[in-house]
Amino acid sequence: STQKPARPGFQTNEYADAQLQEIVKKLRERANVYKEKLNDPVISSPEASPPVSPKAPPPPKDEKKDEKKDEKKDGAEAKPEEDHYCDMLCCKFKKPPLKKYMEYMKLPDTIDSYTDRRYVAWLMLVTIAYNWNCWFIPLRYVFPYQTPSNTIYWFAIDVMCDICYLCDLIIFQPRVRFIKGGDIISDRVETEKFYRSTLKFRLDVLSVFPFDILYFFFGFNPALRANRMLKHNTFFEFNDRLEAIMEKAYIYRVIRTTGYLLFILHINACLYYWASDYEGIGSTRWVYDGEGNMYLRCYYWAVRSLITIGGLAEPQTLFEIIFQLLNYFMGVFVFSSLIGQMRDVIGAATAGQNYFRSCVDNTVSYMNTYSIPKLVQNRVRTWYEYTWDSQGMLDESELLEQMPTKMQLAVAIDVNFAIVNKVDLFKGCDTQMIYDMLLRLKSIVYLPGDFVCKKGEIGREMYIIKQGEVQVLGGPDGTKVLVTLRAGAVFGEISLLAAGGGNRRTANVVAHGFANLFILDKKTLNEILVHYPDSEKLLMKKAKVLLKQKGKPAPGPPVPQPRGLASLFGQKQETPKLFKAMLGGKGRDGLAKLLQLKKQQETRETQAEAETKPEEEKRKPVEPTAPSAPPAPKEKPKADDQPAVMQRATSKESLIISMTPSPRAGEGEILKVEIKEKEKK
Repeated sequence: STQKPARPGFQTNEYADAQLQEIVKKLRERANVYKEKLNDPVISSPEASPPVSPKAPPPPKDEKKDEKKDEKKDGAEAKPEEDHYCDMLCCKFKKPPLKKYMEYMKLPDTIDSYTDRRYVAWLMLVTIAYNWNCWFIPLRYVFPYQTPSNTIYWFAIDVMCDICYLCDLIIFQPRVRFIKGGDIISDRVETEKFYRSTLKFRLDVLSVFPFDILYFFFGFNPALRANRMLKHNTFFEFNDRLEAIMEKAYIYRVIRTTGYLLFILHINACLYYWASDYEGIGSTRWVYDGEGNMYLRCYYWAVRSLITIGGLAEPQTLFEIIFQLLNYFMGVFVFSSLIGQMRDVIGAATAGQNYFRSCVDNTVSYMNTYSIPKLVQNRVRTWYEYTWDSQGMLDESELLEQMPTKMQLAVAIDVNFAIVNKVDLFKGCDTQMIYDMLLRLKSIVYLPGDFVCKKGEIGREMYIIKQGEVQVLGGPDGTKVLVTLRAGAVFGEISLLAAGGGNRRTANVVAHGFANLFILDKKTLNEILVHYPDSEKLLMKKAKVLLKQKGKPAPGPPVPQPRGLASLFGQKQETPKLFKAMLGGKGRDGLAKLLQLKKQQETRETQAEAETKPEEEKRKPVEPTAPSAPPAPKEKPKADDQPAVMQRATSKESLIISMTPSPRAGEGEILKVEIKEKEKK
C-alpha cells in the first residue's frame, strides 16, 4: 500500500502511527479468523461469548424510589455493624451482628457429611437423645423411679428427644449428599429420593412412630417408647464422623468401648432387678434383699456376675439357676470381646511407638554386633529420638506413598511451596515444574556439629533449610563463622547447574543445632527438566549469571589514575610472572643483575681464549661454537631442555641468552636463556 505524502507543515507522531498499524494488523487477523469460521463452521470462536443483554430500565420515577430504598437498606445494614458493641467491666468489645450468625447457621440445600462440622454437631445432639432413650427406658420400666409425681418431667424430656428425631428425619437427612457412579449428587430432589429408598429411612420412621398415644389406654408405660432405640444408625454415623475429625481418635475409641461395657452392665443390673421382682424381693438369698440403693446394689451384682468374679450366693430355684447360667455365658463372650476390642484400640494407638522402638532396638543390636564405638551409637540414638519427637515418624515419604499423586502434591504444596518459592534460581520457572520438584525433595535431619558439606567436595545437590540453623565456616583454620543461615535459607543451588558435573565447595557448612534440611540432587533435577525445555534454558542463563558473580574477585582499593601528560600514555603492562621467576628480582634490580652477569661472562671468555690459544694452534683446529651465535636453523630444540633456576651472587656460573627460530612456521623466534657452570681445569 502506498502512503500518502505528508502535508507541508504537518508532523506525524511515530508512536501513534505504530499503534494504528498494530490495530490494523489485529483487525486483519480477526477478519481472517472469521473467514475460516465461515468456511468451516466447526471451528469455535476465539472470543468469549457475548454478555446477556441487560433488561430494559424502569421508568425514571421508579429509579428514584429504588435508589432511596437501596440507600435506606444500606444504611440499615451498616448500622448494626457499627453499633454492635458489648460493654463488660468498663471495656467496650465489638461483636459481629446477628445477621452474620444467621447466615452462618443457615442450612444449605445439601450437606456434605464428611466436611460440614455443623452436621457433626447435629449428629452429636441426636446421639445424646438416642443415649437418653437407651439408658433410661429400661431403667424406668424395671426400677420404680417413674412415679406420678415426677412423670411430667420425664414426659418433657421425652418430647425434646422426639423433636430431635423429627428434625433429623425431616430437615437434615434428606439434605445429605451421596455418591452414585463416582459422582457426588448434590441435587436436593435426588438426595430426598435416595434417603427415602434406604433402610435407614424406614428405621427412622419407626423410631418416631407415636406409640405414646397408647398412654391414654395403658398409662405412662416407658415400654411403649422402645421403638426409639431403633435409631442406632445415627449413633454409629456420629462415631465415624467424629473419629475422622479428631487428632487423637484412639482416645474416643477407648471412651466408647468403656461406654459399651458400662451399658451392658446397666442392662444386666436391670435384668437382675426384674428377676428379683419376679421371684419376690428378699424371698431367697440369691435375689435382691431390698436394702440400700436398689440400682447400685443390682449394678454391683451385675459387675461381679458378668465379669465372673464370683463370690455370689448360690441360686435356689430353677428360674434362678437358668438365669445365672445364661448370665455367665453372656458374660464370658461379651466381656472377652470387649477386652479384645480394648486391646485392638490401644494397640492401634501405640502402633507407631512400637514400630519406632523396634527400629531402635534392631539398630542398637546391629551396632553391638559389629562393635561400633559408643560415641557413634549415642549419636544414632539421638537422631532416632529427635526425628521421632519432631515429626512423629521416621520417614514422611512412607506415609505419603499411600496417597494418590494429586493428594501428595497438595500436601507438598502446603508444606514446602513457600520455602522453594523463595529460591531466586527457580523464580520465573514453570509452576508445574516446581510442583514436580516438590514431590522429589528429600528431608534429612542433621545433628549438632554434623558437616552438611565440606570444603573441596564436589557439589551435586542443593539444600533448603526447613528447620534449625547451619553455620558457614571459613578462615585460615576453617573455624571462623562467616554467616549463620536459618529456616528458609538456601545454599548450594549453583551446584545443580554447574558445568562438568558440579563445582567444588568453597567452605564448610556445619549444623549449629538440630537441622532439618530438604535436599534436591542434580540427577533428579535433570529428570524433571527433560519435560520443561523453556525452564531449562532459563535456569542455564541464571546459572551462568550466578557463576560469574561468584567468580568475580573481591573489590580492592581503587587504582590511582595518572595526572598531567602521563594520562596521554597507557598504563605500563606488568612484567610476566615467568620472567620474574627466572630473573629472581623485580624492576631495575633484576635488570642490573642481568647486565652484571653478562659483563662477567664476557671477561671470563676473553681470559679463557687467551690461555687456550697456544694449545689450540698445536692441535687440530676445531671450529669453536660461539655462545652467543645462533644455532643452525635445522636443529630442533630438545624437549627435555628446561631452564635452570639461576643462583644469585655467584661467580662460577655463565649466562647464555640466544634467539632460535621456531620449528613451526609462522611462530617467529624463541628466546632461550641458559645458565651453565664453568668447567674446572
